[in-house]
Amino acid sequence: MKIRISPLLTAVAGALMLAMAPAQAQTKAPEKVTLMLNWYLYSEHAPFFLGKERGFYAEEGIDLDIQEGRGSAVTAQAVAAKSATFGYIDVTTMIKAAAKGAPLKSTGVLFQVSPMSVMGFADKNIKTPKDIIGKTVATTPGDSMSQMWPLFLKVNNIQADQVKIVSGDGQTKLNAVMNGQADLLLGYVMDQAIKLQDATGKQVYPIRFADSGINQISSGIIANKNLLTENPDLVKRFMRASTRAAEAAEKSPEAAVDAMLKANPKAGVRDTLIVGMKQSVALYHTKETANQRPFRVTMKNVSDSLDLLVQYGGMDASTRGKPEDYVSLDFLPAN
Repeated sequence: MKIRISPLLTAVAGALMLAMAPAQAQTKAPEKVTLMLNWYLYSEHAPFFLGKERGFYAEEGIDLDIQEGRGSAVTAQAVAAKSATFGYIDVTTMIKAAAKGAPLKSTGVLFQVSPMSVMGFADKNIKTPKDIIGKTVATTPGDSMSQMWPLFLKVNNIQADQVKIVSGDGQTKLNAVMNGQADLLLGYVMDQAIKLQDATGKQVYPIRFADSGINQISSGIIANKNLLTENPDLVKRFMRASTRAAEAAEKSPEAAVDAMLKANPKAGVRDTLIVGMKQSVALYHTKETANQRPFRVTMKNVSDSLDLLVQYGGMDASTRGKPEDYVSLDFLPAN
C-alpha cells in the first residue's frame, strides 16, 4: 500500500527541524580550556578574569580555567606536555625552549615592551647598572627574569661573580630586600616594584632591562604546535576572546582588577593592583603597533629579540630561524 505524505506535513516537519537546530547547537557543551599563568596572580593577569566575567570566553564556546604558575619555564613545560591548553608566559623563555625542540609557539604577544628590571629602595642610590657591582640581588630560579639576568649582566659588562645572588620565591625576594638580606631583587615594574613600595611606604627605584637595550618582547600566549594544526578553530576563538579581554582592560583597568579580586580575593591590594594594571597596559604596544589590537606584535620586534638572544642569551645561531618560526599572527582577529 502506497502512503501519500501531505506537502503541508512535510513543510511543517522541515520547519520544526530548522527551529530545533539552533537549540541543539546551543546545548553543545563548552570546550574546557586551561590557561596556565606565568606566576602567582598579580596585575597583568587581570584581563583574563575580566574576559571570563564578561562572558567573552563563554560566547566562544570556551569553559576557561585560569591556573596560577610557578615561573615561565615551568608553564612552558606544562603546555609542551599538554597538561595545559594555553600558557601566558614570557615569550623569550618559550623561544629558547622551542629552539631546543619543545613543540611550542606563541599565538600573540601582549607585552611588547619588557617590564623586567632590577630594583631596590631609592635611598640606597643604586640607579645605574654599574651601581649593582658588589651588591646582593634576590632572584627566583626558573622564572623569566632569572633566565634573562645573565644577558643583562653581559650587556652592561658586569661579571657574574661581581654580584652576589640569593634565591627564593616571589615573597622571599620581597622579604629579602625589606629586611636587608638583599640590596635588590629582579622584578617587574608593574608588580614587585609596587608591592615593595606598598608594603614599606619607601620609594623604589627600578633599573629597567629595556633601558639597557634589552627591549624584548615579553608576556604572551603560547600553545602546543599540535593544537595549532589539530584544533585551529579553538585557538582562534581563544585569541578572539583574549583580545577582547585585553581591550576591555585597557579601557577599564579598575574593572579588570575587580574581576580578578572577585575570583580570588587574596590576589592583592586593590589600589596597588590598579596601579600595576595601568602600568601593564602601557606595555601593550610599541609605537609601531599603537593602532593595532592587542597581541598583534610586529615581526621586527620578534626578530630583534631573536638577535639579542643569539648575541647575549646563549641561543645557538644555527637554531635562530625566522620570527615566524616562534610567533604566529594567523590566529588573531583582524583589525
